Formats: sequence, structure tokens, C-alpha cells
Amino acid sequence: MANVALIGASGQAGSRILKELSDRGHRVTAIARDPAKIAALQGVTAVKGDVFEKDALAGLLKGHDAVISAVHFTASDPDLLIGAVRAAGVARYLVVGGAGSLEVAPGQRLIDQPDFPAAYKAEAAAGATFLDLLKGVDDLDWTFLSPSAMFVPGERTGSFRLGSDALLVGEGGSSISFEDYAIALVDELERPAHVRQRFTVGY
Repeated sequence: MANVALIGASGQAGSRILKELSDRGHRVTAIARDPAKIAALQGVTAVKGDVFEKDALAGLLKGHDAVISAVHFTASDPDLLIGAVRAAGVARYLVVGGAGSLEVAPGQRLIDQPDFPAAYKAEAAAGATFLDLLKGVDDLDWTFLSPSAMFVPGERTGSFRLGSDALLVGEGGSSISFEDYAIALVDELERPAHVRQRFTVGY
């Protein structure tokens, strides 16, 4: 059982990760701008936090075994987030990543393809920047878990594939549910296999 701080606990991915952590018996400090939106679950303490207030955020993170960041890249600053984790003295940092930086062919990123939706470009580009920043971090045991292209509400099946830098594509295209993504992320928390690496999950 780990003592985990989850930033962005009320979001689409964050709320599923929160439930997975709670169901597996972890203790969670669930952080969001509006703690009233955080689900009341076993072992969960909801607290108010702002990703742009580094010192206050570091104070909330202090004393945990791991930090999970599940916030939109365009609504946060990777330098501030990484700085808060460092200031808190927490070594393990897991990031809900994006699919845009995954490769569709060697050296060809998904975000750079002509049919990549314009509406998602800013978020995808910010996610790629975050990953590049993490690759230069050698004082944190970070992991960046990229979902597949379609990252959507669905079922918790427990049946999925893991990969490294290539976009995973199955019979139904490239997709993963928030629920199955949460399983993969909490598995990584419990049994670290991708420290200082990016990996991906999909069907």
C-alpha cells in the first residue's frame, strides 16, 4: 500500500485513476482546484490545490511515496510541476501523458501527420514538450504513460497491450479507455518497470 498524491483527481483520467488507487487499498491525497468535485472513496483525502502555486503544491506533496500528475498540459506548467515534486522530496513521479508524441513510423510523430486534428494540436504539442523536459531529468524516478490516440470513457476490461514509443493500433483503431489506462498506470506504480521512460497502453 502506497501513500500517493494525485494532482488533477477530479478530471476524466484522474477520477478513474483515483478509483483504481482506492480499490487497490492505496492512501490518496486527491488534489484539485475544486475538491467538491473529487469522489468520496475509501482511503481518499480531498484537498484544494493549484498547479501554478509551486510552493503550496510542494507542501501538499511532501511526505508521499509517489506523485501522479493527471492535468491537462495546456492548463499547467511542466517546470512548476517538476519543481514542486523536487521541492517536496518525492522521488517517484508518474505523468498521464499524451499520444501526440508517439510514432506512427520510425521518426514520424502522430502530431506531425497531416490529418492530426487541429483542435488537439496545442495540447499534444505541450505534452511532447513535457516529455522532452522529463528526458533531461535525472534526479526523479519519472514515468510518462502515453494513452492511445482515442482516450475515452469506457469499460474496465483489464485486457490491453503495452508498448514503448510507437502508437499501438488494434482492429478498432488506436484507443484505450480511461478505466483500463488507470489499471496500467497503477500497475506501474506498484511494480515499476518503466522508470525514466515513456511507455504506452492500448488495445
